[in-house]
Amino acid sequence: MTHTASTEAKMPDAGQGLNPAEPEGGAQGTKAFGPKGRGTKPARPYESPNVLGGILGWVWLGIIILPIYFIVITSFRSRQDLAANNQLVPTAEPTLQNFVRVIENDFFHFFLNSVIVTISTVAVVLAVSVMAAYYITRSTSWGGGRLFQMILLGIAIPVQATIIPVYYLIQYLGLYDTLWALILPQIAFAIPLSVLIIVNFVRDIPNELFESMRVDGAGEWKILTSLVLPMSKPALMTVGIYQALQVWNGFLFPLVLTQSRDVRVLPLSLWEYQGQFGVDTPATLAAVVLSALPLLAAYIVGRRYIVAGLTAGFSK
Repeated sequence: MTHTASTEAKMPDAGQGLNPAEPEGGAQGTKAFGPKGRGTKPARPYESPNVLGGILGWVWLGIIILPIYFIVITSFRSRQDLAANNQLVPTAEPTLQNFVRVIENDFFHFFLNSVIVTISTVAVVLAVSVMAAYYITRSTSWGGGRLFQMILLGIAIPVQATIIPVYYLIQYLGLYDTLWALILPQIAFAIPLSVLIIVNFVRDIPNELFESMRVDGAGEWKILTSLVLPMSKPALMTVGIYQALQVWNGFLFPLVLTQSRDVRVLPLSLWEYQGQFGVDTPATLAAVVLSALPLLAAYIVGRRYIVAGLTAGFSK
């Protein structure tokens, strides 16, 4: 019988004809597709557990948890109860009087100042950083690379080393003892790290998506808002939460660049509570708990984006 080209193409291989149950690839194929069916994963080699690492991890977790536990249980007890009983055992008679006392001492006024400074700083940092990251990653000119190098220089400059020039600059601009004196410097120091994180994420966006949008007639602004922003959401969440944490807990700039009570923010107000309630530890720790609640809620909402944003591009 004479075989044509089409007939030969349809004929099975000799091995398949003799043993149809055996997949292609010989022994390797048999390991990948075992007798239980397709998709069975090969057995993973035995890995001994890292006992020492696990023990050190639990010890480290205990070191972190213990101060937080002490702050929370102490904020719900009275001064007399704190002095008379074991400080690491929760009180049998919890009270909210410490929180009431803190709220009655202009807590919400300081809280509102912190919200204004944090939201304004994070919003400007995100807007400037994402536009700078888009220009740096898509620019083929000499200026794009040099701009990225200049921005990264800001990471190497410590805030403490610049506090005196910043103080004189703020005074020269007439912004001393205003909320602008807290917003502008923190924007400047937050941009370098934010640009670095977002650049690593924007570089992972396939080039074909940019080219297809250009073919459809999209401009730079349309590409930025319709492609870069949605694809960079984990990086933006990471930068937003991280910078909000830094600004919310910042103490140096409020201490040096503000003076009056009207523009005081929460970290500086905690320092004031410590002086006002010099021996009232429960009231001071109640103020700490109240000031930490907003950032704790923000972290719970966006925690799954933080690791993805910080590790973007590290595998390349």
